[in-house]
Amino acid sequence: MLRSAVLGIANRKAIRRLATGGIGRRVALRFVAGETLDDAIEVVRTINARGASVSLDHLGENVTEVAQAKAAAEAYREAIDRISAERLRANISVKLTQLGLDLPGDEDVALIDAVVARAAEASSSVTLDMEDHRYTDRTLDACLRLARAYPGRIGVAIQSYLKRTPGDLARLAEADVHVRLCKGAYKEPRAIAFTKRSDVDAAYARLTNELLASPVYAMLATHDERLIRHAIKGIETLGRPRDSYEFQMLYGVRRELQQRLIQEGHPVRVYVPFGSQWYAYLMRRIAERPSNVRFFVEALARG
Repeated sequence: MLRSAVLGIANRKAIRRLATGGIGRRVALRFVAGETLDDAIEVVRTINARGASVSLDHLGENVTEVAQAKAAAEAYREAIDRISAERLRANISVKLTQLGLDLPGDEDVALIDAVVARAAEASSSVTLDMEDHRYTDRTLDACLRLARAYPGRIGVAIQSYLKRTPGDLARLAEADVHVRLCKGAYKEPRAIAFTKRSDVDAAYARLTNELLASPVYAMLATHDERLIRHAIKGIETLGRPRDSYEFQMLYGVRRELQQRLIQEGHPVRVYVPFGSQWYAYLMRRIAERPSNVRFFVEALARG
């Protein structure tokens, strides 16, 4: 209900104007590293020093011009080069609509290929973020194609709230693909997605079992401690080695839990977004948890 309500009003002009003003920008910095690559790299250094690795996301999606897509691809190549030059423990996450998936032609194919090729040269990897259901098939197809060209260098996010996801996971398990399991952060129709939190959580737990039982590298993206403990029990039962999985959490969310997992010896990766196109990302973070809504409202009250 909370997610639907927030996402339902996110594009209203008054809400967007309020959220992107000075107060909204200050709130965004809780969840976004900053607007420049230098800002992001500084955050990566800090997180690495705490014992966690990072996945950098240059914010943006649904570009409408080829020039925007090319600029996004160049931003990712620069991020890969900086990560490599400083020997940071980080990779990148990419939305295909930011690289032109909505545009006519195959510009997006050339751009994502160039980004993944650069990552492979740097002995790094790329995870394809999953967007709303209109892009699921094309994102999975791109992932599998790239995995064949660059084995061991590509991953993809799947969402437990989509009813189709068990079949998608089975398909990915047959390929050399890293799989990030998350709950999902878009407003989707009831016909194709679970809308009750309990159903989404139950699906996440089932998919965790399937993912851990598969041979693929498992990226468990959740801040829900119950689901994390469920995953840890499965990891211990199956004897999964520490280099075969990682827990992923968002920058600015549950840092104390991140540190606890690190202290317990579990690999942790923090998803760190940066860039000027942070509004849509901020709205999804606010929609996810009541505490984020309270944080935003309290910031507005403080002025």
